Amino acid sequence: MTDTSDNDQAITRVIWHSDEQKNRLKSRYRKEKIFKFFAVSSLAAAMAALVVVLGSIIITGSSGFIETRIEMDIFLDKAVLGDLPTDDRQEYEKQVAGANINRILVSSLQREFPDVTKRSDVFELLRLFSVGAQTDIRDVILKDPSVIGKTIPINLLASSNVDMLIKGNISRDVAENDRKISDQQIAWIDKLNNDGKVTQGFNWSFFVSGDSREPELAGIWSATIGSFLTLLVTFLIAFPIGVGSAIYLEEFAPKNRITDLIEININNLAAVPSIIFGLLGLAIFINYINLPRSAPLVGGLTLALMTLPTIIITARAALKAVPPSIKEAAIGLGASHMQTVFHHVLPLSMPGILTGSIIGMAQALGETAPLIMIGMVAFIVDTPGSIMEASTALPVQVYLWADSPERGFLEKTSAAIMVLLAFLIIMNGLAIWLRQKFEKKW
Repeated sequence: MTDTSDNDQAITRVIWHSDEQKNRLKSRYRKEKIFKFFAVSSLAAAMAALVVVLGSIIITGSSGFIETRIEMDIFLDKAVLGDLPTDDRQEYEKQVAGANINRILVSSLQREFPDVTKRSDVFELLRLFSVGAQTDIRDVILKDPSVIGKTIPINLLASSNVDMLIKGNISRDVAENDRKISDQQIAWIDKLNNDGKVTQGFNWSFFVSGDSREPELAGIWSATIGSFLTLLVTFLIAFPIGVGSAIYLEEFAPKNRITDLIEININNLAAVPSIIFGLLGLAIFINYINLPRSAPLVGGLTLALMTLPTIIITARAALKAVPPSIKEAAIGLGASHMQTVFHHVLPLSMPGILTGSIIGMAQALGETAPLIMIGMVAFIVDTPGSIMEASTALPVQVYLWADSPERGFLEKTSAAIMVLLAFLIIMNGLAIWLRQKFEKKW
């Protein structure tokens, strides 16, 4: 027996240390190294692509949070404003709103540039300022009636072309016919800049203003409120229906062909392109039920249909993750099946359900195609006051600005994308925190 064992060990050593076996080991190690190289290279390529995309968005969009203003000495001519009733605030605001602020601005510009006498030059000088410059002057008058008849310095919002020039997005080296700002306007801007009257600051109006045809006036507030109302409707519909469906399918539904068919269809619906749900919402909610077009209610209903499969699938996975011993212990102590599910299984699976629901809501936040199909792509300036009023959404706002030819909307698009990404990161971070905070280890 000893001789046989020794012979077997000797044969094994010969086999493992043979040239053929060594070549096999070298080939296997070489293939492993090649696989690791391609895996690491793929990961590095993906990370590099992500850095390039995010970097380009941040570089382009960071200037969208900066606005350019020009300080001008404005003579608030009482002859132009007329006799304003300062004792009646409501009438005072009404008359200021109807005052010819443009005439005040033009006369003040002519005082600053006395050499500008031609009508065409005056209009060219006026185009250095945004339409919102008149609002800046009007706000000063509304804030303090005592300034009427005085000359005071006011920081006026510059036009988009001036803003792009100051930020270096319009080149001075190209021919005058190939840029939207003339040589004369550049000379005026240089004079004002040398006098220290051109300043830049944080663009707060980007967050508190609605959409506009003028890039320097466009903001995301109305789109943000529209997205909030849409997601609110989505959550209030999709979450209870999705969780209820998951509980029924996982805990109460009989296992037969009908439930198997339902499960297959739910899994298939999770992979359906989102634009299909947009067509469904257009056909049912708008054409058949006659709900108002572009309303957050319709958008929320459409996104709820799209989010339901995700919530159902994640909720069922969370329910399955609860150990069977929990159910057995509850039933052993006399609890009914329904009491076991709602008093023990559901609370323990709620962190996973909330995580899946938040991820589904984050996916709905970034959807554009379904909202375009139901008409939320319209140009809407006013902030919606209810779920029945026409509105737009943040991703649709990005789509609209990206399609605009003005150079100023390019940085607005990237800035809005940065805000949208921030919301998505916060929502996904909240999902991760909820899971780590409340998840129990078994």
